[in-house]
Amino acid sequence: MEAAKPLINAFRTKSKQATLLWLEGFREACCLHRVLILCHRSRKLLIRTGQCFLLNGFIFLGSIIILNSVIVPALHWILPDRCPEFSSQELCSFGGILKFYSFLRLGLIQIFYVTWFYPLYVFSIILSNIWYNDIAKYGFAAMGRSGPTTLDPVRQNEALALQIGAGTERPTGLGGVMIGIGEQVYSLLLLSCFFLEVYVTGFIPYVGKALNFLLLSWMYAYYCFEYKWNFSEVRLDKRLDFFESNWAFFAGFGSPCVLPVLFFSPLVSYGFMAILFPLFVLTATGSEAEQVISSQRTKWGDAGFGRLPIFNAADTLSGLELRYDVCWTRTGHVQYAKEKKDEGFVSVSPGIPGAASEKERQLRSLA
Repeated sequence: MEAAKPLINAFRTKSKQATLLWLEGFREACCLHRVLILCHRSRKLLIRTGQCFLLNGFIFLGSIIILNSVIVPALHWILPDRCPEFSSQELCSFGGILKFYSFLRLGLIQIFYVTWFYPLYVFSIILSNIWYNDIAKYGFAAMGRSGPTTLDPVRQNEALALQIGAGTERPTGLGGVMIGIGEQVYSLLLLSCFFLEVYVTGFIPYVGKALNFLLLSWMYAYYCFEYKWNFSEVRLDKRLDFFESNWAFFAGFGSPCVLPVLFFSPLVSYGFMAILFPLFVLTATGSEAEQVISSQRTKWGDAGFGRLPIFNAADTLSGLELRYDVCWTRTGHVQYAKEKKDEGFVSVSPGIPGAASEKERQLRSLA
């Protein structure tokens, strides 16, 4: 028992630090005054944010409210599921008519979903994603940033490595462009696999709901910061390393955005999150997450939690697409690998560093 006390104390200390960092992330996400400041600086940003609210709040959520509060009660009144007192008892004695009413009512509601909600849902996803990119671009411009940000070089820990590595170690010209395209493709593939992982965890008994909420928090936090990192030209491996090394902060940052999944149906949750997401993209754009995390680490004597392999399973699934990955690697990363060969470093696909040894061997053979 005495031997276990140091481990228990260390666990308590790490848990306390993780909780504090989670709270810092939650607080950063809730700094919505940044949205007002940025919208005040940029009229284009204000218009795009208003369009998102109009589409996802007024039209999408408004349609759900009209369906549940007007259309469904009207159908129950026109096509009742029980016999009214003033109707003919001979008609009501025939039970098949009530079943027919129920079937017809359900069919009309499904027609409403097929002809309105599902097309509107797809249209909202496509258009919102276009607008989200515009919102991030206008917000980044309103912050007065035009390139990679830098931090105090005195704090050379993993929290600062994200910005220190921004825009470095990448060839110029066509090779750099192809590497950038390859990173975007691989990032999309990685996050798609991670979304599949999030979906599957929802079916796990007992702990599925909590695990699903945690993974969703990480996913939305990554989405929020990805726009900022793209405009700052931060390499994908640096993003993943920084994200996984500070998992508690990003779990806290993503939590407010995914709170609706705990209280509403999937369609209603999507509507609320589609409204909230651009707001948190802007708070992420205005956030100095690296400095906040570094400040917390300074209080703890630069102690860290270790890297949590959040995207490891998704990266493994993405590795199944090796043929496609090598295809774009041949056009971009092979040239990059040759340039780094003398340094004893071979560039691999921009996933988690060291997580794709098979891809390294493929690249060495190509180089």
